[in-house]
Amino acid sequence: MAKIALGAGHGYNTPGKRSPAGEREWSFNNKVVTAAIKYLNEYENATIIRLDDPTGNTDVSLTARTNKANSQGADILVSYHHNANTGQWGTWTGTETYHYPGSSSGLALARKIHPAIVGAMGLRDRGIKSENFHMVRESRMPAILIEGGFMDSTIDIVKMRNSTVMDLTGKALADAIASHFGLKKKSGGGGNTYTVKKGDTLWSIAQAHNMTVQQLKDLNGLTNDTIYPGQVLNVSGGGAVYHTVTSGETLWGIAQQYNTTVTAIKSLNGLPGDIIQPGQKLRVK
Repeated sequence: MAKIALGAGHGYNTPGKRSPAGEREWSFNNKVVTAAIKYLNEYENATIIRLDDPTGNTDVSLTARTNKANSQGADILVSYHHNANTGQWGTWTGTETYHYPGSSSGLALARKIHPAIVGAMGLRDRGIKSENFHMVRESRMPAILIEGGFMDSTIDIVKMRNSTVMDLTGKALADAIASHFGLKKKSGGGGNTYTVKKGDTLWSIAQAHNMTVQQLKDLNGLTNDTIYPGQVLNVSGGGAVYHTVTSGETLWGIAQQYNTTVTAIKSLNGLPGDIIQPGQKLRVK
């Protein structure tokens, strides 16, 4: 059994944790963490220990978070954040991951997960770094702190505002964690997935499974051709259906169109609210 301590940094009302447009950092962090939990629940022997308040109403203290992870015997800890530079819009950009200085186990965990986040976000790789942060210092297990992108970057904010990108980043995090522990998908999904190996391309995977690259991308909600070793891809339709949002559409209208519910669509896509945007790709079944 893998015990995974996972937390979205800060709380919704934490002072100062805002984009220049007033968006809350926790909201971005939560989208990734919620998606990661959703996808981790597809694996056997994965227990999630959520460290923050899922509602965002309370900024759970750093001490309370590490105490919870330690007392519950977590095997790893991942604290998910988004960065800021000056607090004013600029063109700095990128994803970086931190571990505690001198922690070989923390570095190993970072090396396993960081490339997956970089690939999913599609931003500059700012590298793996070490820092004396509380979350990685006070945890008794291998721990990392991820900065997915910059809230005050005109480049990164485009990705962060895209719920599909946030969902795919959560999936990348979940799949990388599952790969780290060698977890298997729950019964019913074993023959329908493929774990990406070094040197694989979407074309080679599609050819091996008698499908087109576009079918493979649609099945997995991929918006570009980037894949990474350890990523788990669906290679059998299994009834998966996607819908691209057009101007004026609502979740209720889309749910009616596909004979499903708003709750089901939100769960499939890790949506915390009812806001959708034109061009957004949603899984509806």
